[in-house]
Amino acid sequence: MTKKISAKTLKKSFFTWFFWNGCSQQAESMLGMAFGQAMAPVIDELYDKKEDKAAALKRHITLFNTESQVGSICNGIVCGLEEANANGECTPELISSVKVALIGPTSAIGDSLWVATIIPILLTISLSISQASESTAWLGPVLYMIVYPLGTCALSWYLFKLGYKSGLEGIQGFMGSKLSSLTDTMTVLGLIVVGALTASFVNVYLPIQIVRDVFDATTGTLLENQVIFNANNVVNAIFPKILPLGLTLAVYYLYSKKRWSPMKLMGLILALACLFTFVGYLTGVYA
Repeated sequence: MTKKISAKTLKKSFFTWFFWNGCSQQAESMLGMAFGQAMAPVIDELYDKKEDKAAALKRHITLFNTESQVGSICNGIVCGLEEANANGECTPELISSVKVALIGPTSAIGDSLWVATIIPILLTISLSISQASESTAWLGPVLYMIVYPLGTCALSWYLFKLGYKSGLEGIQGFMGSKLSSLTDTMTVLGLIVVGALTASFVNVYLPIQIVRDVFDATTGTLLENQVIFNANNVVNAIFPKILPLGLTLAVYYLYSKKRWSPMKLMGLILALACLFTFVGYLTGVYA
């Protein structure tokens, strides 16, 4: 009798991965334990012998890592392979090899498509709505809190089903013909979005100015506290938005090259904000 995974079991496997993929992440197997947990209901339904169930679970708690949303396609493919293995049409060695082979492509596509493109676009839209009007500022966070989880779930479920239905042959065709162009396209689009996000929402003000009392010879009056030099205006007149760009590149350099943690970077930005605020009060900008 041909064994087939029920729709209920597929949904249980997917939602286990969707909600708990990061619950056991550690250095030894990365997402391996979470992958094994998600495959548990599938294995329990496909195999009758205790030894077969144990062997299947054991091969799914090994090292595995990917971008979790797009990476759900791996779960779908492996569910299909486990189904084929239970029917004698596949081997455990092939399942393990496919899992390892899928780590790189799904990570690259996931990071380019989801992390570097879709999330920044959604954040940009939400921030724009929040800044448009004080009375409707709450709409931005609400939009993000609704669209992000629902969109994530819909994308992940679609890819999970695609992986299960397409099987290994369909995914191999996709990987061979379209992976490189899709990854390059998503990378470029993501960089454009991040660049626009930086220019629109990263603000750096240089609070240095010279204020003097100026005598107006034409009217014979003394004009008090006139700004005769504003460093921020001068810099932006030469190169608009160069200060936000410089801060963004500096943060990127410290994060990617020097391996600074996000907490250290936030501490540095806070220290710079305090320093520039103090300078601003000294020069009369915030007086």
